[in-house]
Amino acid sequence: MDEFRRLVNNRHQLQLEDYSALYQWSVKERETFWSDLWEFSDVLASKRDERVMGRDSMPGAEWFPEARLNFAENLLRFRDDKPALVERLENGRRRQLSYAQLCSRVERLASALANQGVSEGDRVAGFMPNVMDTVVAMLATTSLGAIWTSCSPDFGINGVFDRFGQVKPKVLFACEGYLYNGKVIDSLPRLGEITARIESIEKLVVVPVARSREETAEVLGAAPLDKAVLLQDFEAAAPERELTFVQTEFNHPLYIMYSSGTTGVPKCIVHGVGGTLLQHLKEHRLHCDLRREDALFYFTTCGWMMWNWLVSGLACGATLVLFDGSPFYPEAKSLWDMADEEGVSVFGTSAKYIAALEKSGCKPRESHELKKLRAVLSTGSPLAHEGFRYVYRDIKQDLCLSSISGGTDIVSCFALGNPTLPVYAGELQCRGLGMAVEVWNDDGESVTEEKGELICAKSFPCMPIGFWNDPDGSKYHAAYFENWPSVWAHGDYAEITAHGGVIIYGRSDAVLNPGGVRIGTAEIYRQVEKVEEVLDSVCIGQQWQDDVRVVLFVVLREGLELDEDLVQKIRSTIRTNTTPRHVPAKVIQVADIPRTISGKIVELAVRNVVHGKAVKNQEALANPETLVLFENLPALAED
Repeated sequence: MDEFRRLVNNRHQLQLEDYSALYQWSVKERETFWSDLWEFSDVLASKRDERVMGRDSMPGAEWFPEARLNFAENLLRFRDDKPALVERLENGRRRQLSYAQLCSRVERLASALANQGVSEGDRVAGFMPNVMDTVVAMLATTSLGAIWTSCSPDFGINGVFDRFGQVKPKVLFACEGYLYNGKVIDSLPRLGEITARIESIEKLVVVPVARSREETAEVLGAAPLDKAVLLQDFEAAAPERELTFVQTEFNHPLYIMYSSGTTGVPKCIVHGVGGTLLQHLKEHRLHCDLRREDALFYFTTCGWMMWNWLVSGLACGATLVLFDGSPFYPEAKSLWDMADEEGVSVFGTSAKYIAALEKSGCKPRESHELKKLRAVLSTGSPLAHEGFRYVYRDIKQDLCLSSISGGTDIVSCFALGNPTLPVYAGELQCRGLGMAVEVWNDDGESVTEEKGELICAKSFPCMPIGFWNDPDGSKYHAAYFENWPSVWAHGDYAEITAHGGVIIYGRSDAVLNPGGVRIGTAEIYRQVEKVEEVLDSVCIGQQWQDDVRVVLFVVLREGLELDEDLVQKIRSTIRTNTTPRHVPAKVIQVADIPRTISGKIVELAVRNVVHGKAVKNQEALANPETLVLFENLPALAED
């Protein structure tokens, strides 16, 4: 970060003394900033015109309109023996590919895809775990100028159809099974129905993960799947072909990603080649200080945007550590064993994992060396103050803990970490360079040290190209630009602090409003996490007597029952550290809480069930059966 700031100062005869000054400059001089970042990051492109911006509008901004480049080429710039990918499964299996081997694998698979007729603009899908073959398939696809889309193999048939059925992939990569929490989950029964329902699929490429290649071939031989071929046979049938990279426009589609789909059929969000690459280079190289000697790990599935963010680390030449399985199998310390063994220097995870790790009593600082660990990244939901304290107390004192926030919508971050800034508990360190992030009140005024809507006031390169099957752009416009024309409204309830940090209080559509006072759910979750007896919780606003009352549902440690003493402990913890308005009118014990497949609590779904409304598209949930726990609760009818 400091190196880039000095470059900017020298190039433009400036005296930007710190990050705050650099950030303000990057927003004010966006075209210059993104141009300088392109050169600093040494983006590979067959053409780079001097013009940085064509049309400056939201939506519809045109960045680098004359540029021609390829995403995979930028991720495969290194061809040496340094490890590029390390794959770890929960059962202990380990595989590794060097950068040279990765290029060779991509070359073979790109030839097979081209032999299948895949070309620029075609869609290729992955119904895959987080393994090396998934990364290879993505790179082979994008080397051809085709579009990659993926979801994790724990999706049900309808969940897959709701996503891939909309974008009509030509080829589907799918595992025959995967491992989770000590069990083998068989995917083969679902694959036949998926290929039957999605008629566009010409070839199903089956990738052995839970079984050996021989076992998989035997199973497929006994019960053939329509259009199916083993990965090895798919590659072997293609002629040798030198790896080349189709040069596309800056805004050529790269990824199709999906909204959570908890309020209807998922929206298909299309991200472009250049915007994704530039934004990820910025976040990795500057905000994470990622270098060739680093090992980058993020606990993620292929259905979460953090997978796409993780794989871009190849552009920095780092080693990517891929893990698939349960993070707590066979023990709570499993991921930290892996971090020690692989020399992980940047460890990424979710706030939920950090909270669960603390509740488990795990203290990696006492049992692990973690010599190379210098940064921990957390996202998925706001990281509570207690999570910050736990990381520094029980994981490692000498590191940069960065809570980060953005989303699938921009396949990156609006606010994130910074190795040159202090860390404040409960805060994201800074707004991202080049991102004109502000918090607006209800009157559309930019405010500091006040809660409001997180917006981005100026266009930025990693905005989606649009939504798939949205020819007039109406769905795209309604998603982000309906409240304030030409301003990106992200849907987060947030605050910018006096020293430039950011606090996320939760999703705007889940904000509680008792007595007309707006409360972010994260403010309540933070206090509940302090209560040792509580493992998990979800908070909603229930319509009650012409007002809204706060209702808190809690999951307790095994064997515990919610009694009046524990209710009062929870309430007093919340009241002492917040305001009387935050204190739930009802505290109710439940066995489990519904979450999306990427692990996010679905407050809106719980609220709908409580109010007797239908929950659309339950396929988007990892555990839809839990919704019944919130139906017709007698306690909710009491005064």
